[in-house]
Amino acid sequence: MNTTTALPLNRPADIADLFWSFTWLALQGFGGVLAVVQRELVEKKRWMTRDQFVEDWAVAQIMPGPNVVNLSLMIGGRYFGLPGALAALGGMLAAPLVVVLVIAVLFSGVADTPVAQGALRGMGAVAAGLITATGLKLMGALVNNVMGMAACTGLAALTFVSVAVLRWPLAWVLLGVGGAACGWAWMRLASPPSDTA
Repeated sequence: MNTTTALPLNRPADIADLFWSFTWLALQGFGGVLAVVQRELVEKKRWMTRDQFVEDWAVAQIMPGPNVVNLSLMIGGRYFGLPGALAALGGMLAAPLVVVLVIAVLFSGVADTPVAQGALRGMGAVAAGLITATGLKLMGALVNNVMGMAACTGLAALTFVSVAVLRWPLAWVLLGVGGAACGWAWMRLASPPSDTA
Protein backbone atom coordinates (compact mmCIF):
# COMPACT_ATOMS: atom_id res chain seq x y z
CA MET A 1 0.00 0.00 0.00
CA ASN A 2 1.30 3.46 -0.87
CA THR A 3 1.87 5.34 2.39
CA THR A 4 1.65 8.73 0.70
CA THR A 5 -2.03 8.22 -0.07
CA ALA A 6 -3.00 6.25 3.07
CA LEU A 7 -3.88 9.37 5.08
CA PRO A 8 -6.61 11.75 3.93
CA LEU A 9 -5.35 14.91 2.31
CA ASN A 10 -5.94 18.37 3.73
CA ARG A 11 -6.90 21.47 1.80
CA PRO A 12 -6.33 25.18 2.40
CA ALA A 13 -8.90 26.56 4.84
CA ASP A 14 -9.60 29.62 2.68
CA ILE A 15 -7.98 32.04 0.25
CA ALA A 16 -6.16 33.81 3.09
CA ASP A 17 -4.63 30.49 4.17
CA LEU A 18 -3.47 29.96 0.60
CA PHE A 19 -1.95 33.46 0.42
CA TRP A 20 -0.08 33.21 3.73
CA SER A 21 1.09 29.65 3.07
CA PHE A 22 2.66 30.65 -0.24
CA THR A 23 4.10 33.81 1.32
CA TRP A 24 5.80 31.63 3.95
CA LEU A 25 7.05 29.25 1.23
CA ALA A 26 8.46 32.10 -0.81
CA LEU A 27 10.28 33.62 2.16
CA GLN A 28 11.95 30.26 2.89
CA GLY A 29 13.01 29.61 -0.68
CA PHE A 30 16.35 31.38 -1.01
CA GLY A 31 18.39 29.79 -3.80
CA GLY A 32 16.14 26.83 -4.46
CA VAL A 33 12.55 26.56 -3.40
CA LEU A 34 11.92 22.99 -4.59
CA ALA A 35 13.02 21.39 -1.33
CA VAL A 36 10.94 23.81 0.73
CA VAL A 37 7.82 23.49 -1.44
CA GLN A 38 7.92 19.69 -1.40
CA ARG A 39 8.39 19.56 2.37
CA GLU A 40 5.66 22.10 3.12
CA LEU A 41 2.99 21.00 0.63
CA VAL A 42 3.47 17.23 0.83
CA GLU A 43 4.89 16.46 4.27
CA LYS A 44 3.61 19.25 6.53
CA LYS A 45 0.38 20.63 5.05
CA ARG A 46 -0.51 17.43 3.15
CA TRP A 47 -2.31 19.35 0.41
CA MET A 48 -1.06 16.76 -2.09
CA THR A 49 0.58 13.35 -2.21
CA ARG A 50 4.16 12.85 -3.27
CA ASP A 51 2.96 11.40 -6.57
CA GLN A 52 0.70 14.40 -7.20
CA PHE A 53 3.57 16.73 -6.38
CA VAL A 54 5.89 15.03 -8.87
CA GLU A 55 3.23 15.20 -11.60
CA ASP A 56 2.31 18.83 -10.91
CA TRP A 57 5.97 19.83 -10.64
CA ALA A 58 6.66 18.22 -14.02
CA VAL A 59 3.87 20.28 -15.61
CA ALA A 60 5.05 23.46 -13.84
CA GLN A 61 8.59 22.75 -15.03
CA ILE A 62 7.74 22.74 -18.74
CA MET A 63 5.40 25.73 -18.70
CA PRO A 64 6.86 29.18 -19.41
CA GLY A 65 7.83 31.15 -16.34
CA PRO A 66 9.24 30.25 -12.93
CA ASN A 67 8.21 26.71 -12.03
CA VAL A 68 7.24 27.46 -8.43
CA VAL A 69 5.04 30.34 -9.59
CA ASN A 70 3.38 27.98 -12.06
CA LEU A 71 2.85 25.45 -9.28
CA SER A 72 1.30 28.07 -6.99
CA LEU A 73 -1.12 29.06 -9.76
CA MET A 74 -2.08 25.43 -10.34
CA ILE A 75 -2.69 24.70 -6.65
CA GLY A 76 -4.56 27.95 -6.02
CA GLY A 77 -6.73 27.37 -9.07
CA ARG A 78 -7.44 23.78 -8.08
CA TYR A 79 -8.88 24.76 -4.70
CA PHE A 80 -10.45 28.20 -5.27
CA GLY A 81 -10.47 28.87 -9.01
CA LEU A 82 -9.16 32.18 -10.35
CA PRO A 83 -9.28 33.99 -6.96
CA GLY A 84 -7.24 31.14 -5.44
CA ALA A 85 -4.71 31.24 -8.26
CA LEU A 86 -4.29 35.00 -7.82
CA ALA A 87 -3.99 34.68 -4.03
CA ALA A 88 -1.30 31.99 -4.34
CA LEU A 89 0.53 34.08 -6.94
CA GLY A 90 0.34 37.15 -4.69
CA GLY A 91 1.72 35.13 -1.80
CA MET A 92 4.61 33.90 -3.93
CA LEU A 93 5.57 37.35 -5.18
CA ALA A 94 4.64 40.15 -2.73
CA ALA A 95 6.95 39.67 0.26
CA PRO A 96 9.90 38.29 -1.76
CA LEU A 97 9.74 41.33 -4.04
CA VAL A 98 10.20 43.62 -1.05
CA VAL A 99 13.03 41.46 0.33
CA VAL A 100 14.83 41.35 -3.04
CA LEU A 101 14.58 45.12 -3.50
CA VAL A 102 16.04 45.73 -0.02
CA ILE A 103 18.84 43.20 -0.62
CA ALA A 104 19.60 44.73 -4.03
CA VAL A 105 20.00 48.18 -2.49
CA LEU A 106 22.22 46.86 0.30
CA PHE A 107 24.24 44.52 -1.94
CA SER A 108 24.99 47.07 -4.66
CA GLY A 109 27.72 48.68 -2.56
CA VAL A 110 29.61 45.44 -1.83
CA ALA A 111 28.86 43.31 -4.90
CA ASP A 112 32.41 43.44 -6.28
CA THR A 113 34.21 42.49 -3.07
CA PRO A 114 35.80 39.03 -2.84
CA VAL A 115 33.77 38.24 0.29
CA ALA A 116 30.47 38.88 -1.51
CA GLN A 117 31.56 36.84 -4.54
CA GLY A 118 32.60 33.94 -2.29
CA ALA A 119 29.29 34.10 -0.43
CA LEU A 120 27.37 33.88 -3.70
CA ARG A 121 29.39 30.85 -4.83
CA GLY A 122 28.76 29.16 -1.48
CA MET A 123 25.02 29.83 -1.67
CA GLY A 124 24.95 28.36 -5.18
CA ALA A 125 26.54 25.14 -3.92
CA VAL A 126 24.03 24.87 -1.07
CA ALA A 127 21.11 25.45 -3.46
CA ALA A 128 22.42 22.73 -5.79
CA GLY A 129 22.69 20.34 -2.84
CA LEU A 130 19.11 21.08 -1.74
CA ILE A 131 17.75 20.43 -5.22
CA THR A 132 19.74 17.19 -5.56
CA ALA A 133 18.59 15.93 -2.14
CA THR A 134 14.95 16.68 -2.96
CA GLY A 135 15.26 14.96 -6.33
CA LEU A 136 16.62 11.84 -4.66
CA LYS A 137 13.82 11.92 -2.08
CA LEU A 138 11.17 12.20 -4.79
CA MET A 139 12.56 9.31 -6.85
CA GLY A 140 10.42 6.91 -4.82
CA ALA A 141 7.32 8.38 -6.46
CA LEU A 142 8.53 7.04 -9.82
CA VAL A 143 7.65 3.50 -8.69
CA ASN A 144 4.00 4.38 -9.35
CA ASN A 145 4.72 6.09 -12.66
CA VAL A 146 3.02 4.51 -15.66
CA MET A 147 6.33 4.36 -17.56
CA GLY A 148 8.06 2.34 -14.83
CA MET A 149 11.16 3.08 -12.80
CA ALA A 150 13.63 1.87 -15.43
CA ALA A 151 12.24 4.11 -18.19
CA CYS A 152 12.07 7.12 -15.85
CA THR A 153 15.66 6.59 -14.71
CA GLY A 154 16.82 6.22 -18.31
CA LEU A 155 15.01 9.39 -19.38
CA ALA A 156 16.52 11.29 -16.44
CA ALA A 157 20.01 10.09 -17.35
CA LEU A 158 19.47 10.95 -21.02
CA THR A 159 18.26 14.43 -20.07
CA PHE A 160 21.27 14.98 -17.79
CA VAL A 161 23.74 13.89 -20.46
CA SER A 162 22.02 15.99 -23.14
CA VAL A 163 22.02 19.18 -21.09
CA ALA A 164 25.08 18.90 -18.81
CA VAL A 165 27.51 16.94 -20.97
CA LEU A 166 26.53 17.56 -24.59
CA ARG A 167 25.31 21.12 -23.85
CA TRP A 168 22.27 20.83 -26.10
CA PRO A 169 19.75 23.67 -25.83
CA LEU A 170 17.12 22.99 -23.19
CA ALA A 171 14.28 23.68 -25.63
CA TRP A 172 15.48 20.89 -27.94
CA VAL A 173 15.98 18.48 -25.06
CA LEU A 174 12.45 19.21 -23.80
CA LEU A 175 11.01 18.68 -27.26
CA GLY A 176 13.05 15.56 -27.99
CA VAL A 177 13.33 13.68 -24.71
CA GLY A 178 10.13 15.18 -23.29
CA GLY A 179 8.22 14.35 -26.45
CA ALA A 180 9.52 10.77 -26.40
CA ALA A 181 8.55 10.47 -22.71
CA CYS A 182 5.05 11.80 -23.40
CA GLY A 183 4.66 9.38 -26.30
CA TRP A 184 5.83 6.42 -24.22
CA ALA A 185 3.49 7.36 -21.34
CA TRP A 186 0.58 7.79 -23.74
CA MET A 187 1.23 4.34 -25.26
CA ARG A 188 1.40 2.77 -21.79
CA LEU A 189 -1.84 4.48 -20.72
CA ALA A 190 -3.61 3.49 -23.94
CA SER A 191 -2.64 -0.19 -23.74
CA PRO A 192 -4.99 -2.37 -21.68
CA PRO A 193 -3.51 -3.53 -18.35
CA SER A 194 -2.27 -7.12 -18.37
CA ASP A 195 -4.19 -9.47 -16.11
CA THR A 196 -1.65 -11.18 -13.89
CA ALA A 197 -4.18 -12.77 -11.52
